[in-house]
Amino acid sequence: MIKILVGALVGVAFYFILADAFKLPTVRTSRAVNNIAKRQREKTSSLDVWLSNIAAFLAKYMPMNEFRREELAADLKTAQMDITPEMYKANAIVKAMLIGVFAIPVYFIFPILSPVILFLAFVLYRMNMKSVRVRIGNKRSRIEADLPRFVATIKERIGRDRNLQNLMRDFAKNARPELKHELDITVADMTSGNDEAAITRLETRVGSPMMSDVCRGFITLIHGDVAINYWDTIAAKFADIQRNRLKAEAQKVPRKVKRLSMCLLVCFMLIYVVVIVVQIMNSVGVMFSG
Repeated sequence: MIKILVGALVGVAFYFILADAFKLPTVRTSRAVNNIAKRQREKTSSLDVWLSNIAAFLAKYMPMNEFRREELAADLKTAQMDITPEMYKANAIVKAMLIGVFAIPVYFIFPILSPVILFLAFVLYRMNMKSVRVRIGNKRSRIEADLPRFVATIKERIGRDRNLQNLMRDFAKNARPELKHELDITVADMTSGNDEAAITRLETRVGSPMMSDVCRGFITLIHGDVAINYWDTIAAKFADIQRNRLKAEAQKVPRKVKRLSMCLLVCFMLIYVVVIVVQIMNSVGVMFSG
């Protein structure tokens, strides 16, 4: 126990020495900078600040394949995460190390648990590295959930209003935050540049087959063809997709609900059983009393 305490104190001492040597900012300074950068009201914990300082230091020396770096940078941009690929990977490593470091003291107490802790640290690292893809998938799903309504609106208005920017601005007012963000970017891009190039960039950012269908209709509209039949077709197609998606979600009924339904059925059955038993006992009592 004394050795563990001494080791912990020595580790803390080395941390402060290295922090001073590498000019790491204090927790108070880092928290203030993070709060300003994030522009949100929730407070940043000291642990997050401390981990971000270590990750920022590791990011300076983080080796990364150029192709993998460009791919990860594109994913981070799509997910609206304003950090570099090196910082993203460093964050994943630091969070995994936070768990993995416990394997050292555990080795001297319960050696058999050390590999388990290291495995958990590796799993945490993989989960953190995949979190950007999960975030992109969730964002894409929320955008696709809004597209059937978007296409239906375009189909209704395309005959009397062919101004694509007006269509996007009006729908963005009532759209979900994810689609609203993409439409706002596209409108600004169209205002300052080429319309077709802006639509192509929208398709690339979202990376959805449904959005690709919508963007093809936009490009056709930019070229002067209203293509009412095309909008009718994809409106019907998106409506089918939406129905199938709702059916799939309805079929994914949680087992807890099924268990509760079964418990409710058992309760109803018990009510009848109790009533029957009470009636039988009363009848038996009358028979014996007579």
